[in-house]
Amino acid sequence: MTAPTTAADRADGPDRLPPARFALDAHTWKEIAHLLLNLPVSLLGFAYVFTVVFVSGVLTLTVIGLPLLAVCLLGARQLGKLERIRSRALLGVRVEEPTPLPIARGGGPMQRLWLTLKDPVGWRTLLYDLVRLPWGILTFALVLTSLFVLWPVLPFITRGLANVDRAMVRGLLSPSDELERRIAELESDRGIVVDTAAADLRRIERDLHDGAQARLVNLAMGLGLAKEKLREGQADEYVAAMVAEAHGEVKLALQELRDLARGIHPAVLTDRGLDAALSSVASRCTVPVKVTADLPARPAAAIEGIAYFTVSELLQNISKHSGARSASVDVWRSDDRLLIQVRDDGRGGASLEGGSGMRGLAERLGAVDGLFVVDSPAGGPTVVTAELPWRDRQE
Repeated sequence: MTAPTTAADRADGPDRLPPARFALDAHTWKEIAHLLLNLPVSLLGFAYVFTVVFVSGVLTLTVIGLPLLAVCLLGARQLGKLERIRSRALLGVRVEEPTPLPIARGGGPMQRLWLTLKDPVGWRTLLYDLVRLPWGILTFALVLTSLFVLWPVLPFITRGLANVDRAMVRGLLSPSDELERRIAELESDRGIVVDTAAADLRRIERDLHDGAQARLVNLAMGLGLAKEKLREGQADEYVAAMVAEAHGEVKLALQELRDLARGIHPAVLTDRGLDAALSSVASRCTVPVKVTADLPARPAAAIEGIAYFTVSELLQNISKHSGARSASVDVWRSDDRLLIQVRDDGRGGASLEGGSGMRGLAERLGAVDGLFVVDSPAGGPTVVTAELPWRDRQE
């Protein structure tokens, strides 16, 4: 005999209704909340931007205008931070925080003021708050209306509007890390170039003062004494010796001037190119050097000069420090890069931290977007690879 079916049994049967639940999931409700909050948040942001532009624009006629604008840009950074927090909580947008302004190490007050005024993060946040007001009005009105009228398609409308918000946040509030890194590199490279040029000028001044200039002064004094002796009718062996000494000083001064000119820019590099110039500097090395240059054309003069002085410095290091029996220099072009490789079979142990001028070479190449790599294990061999951007020569 079958037991009668109760109401509870009928509720557990195949005709049981699913539990009541919201038609929209939690993620969609978060997007709706974000879109509804756009209006009050955009009103605050627009009011801040309007105040910044109006008040700072008027006060730029006074001494407090630019400092006030700088403070407002710092405040805009904080507004952007709050907006990133809101987007992360409600839209799930993961946006990294921008790099803080290095105000503490920005130099004097004027340098810190200029650093703040040119802050791209602050200006992009102001632009974000400026364009958000009409968008905030549109999203608020559309979502609020859809809640009562277009609720069957509300999830699709919400997702589309939220995706536009996500694009705005990523486009205007994301940190431009690559740009900021590149700007920092260029500023550092500019400082290296300026320091290098100043050091070269001091070296040239020192070489002229201690070398050719001193010899020319001695020459003038010697010729003056010889002239006085001749006026007195003393054309003897003493005068002849003085003239011979002056002649020797002239030859030494000319040689020093040639060496100095070669150190600034060798004539063979200008006239015959990198292959002949490297062969010339290799012939003066105390170690036998084999030079191989495979270049279809001559690079720009600046790149050619940097390549020459890089190899020249490396060959000097080989002569002085390596204890090598042989060395080689290979130069070739690969796509839009000029590659240099200098090898020696010496004792090794060279590094950028050493006192051989390697760090200076690395900085010089880095200033023109080049690379400098040293592979020098203890016991050798040493392989130094330099890479420079290729630029065609302008005749």
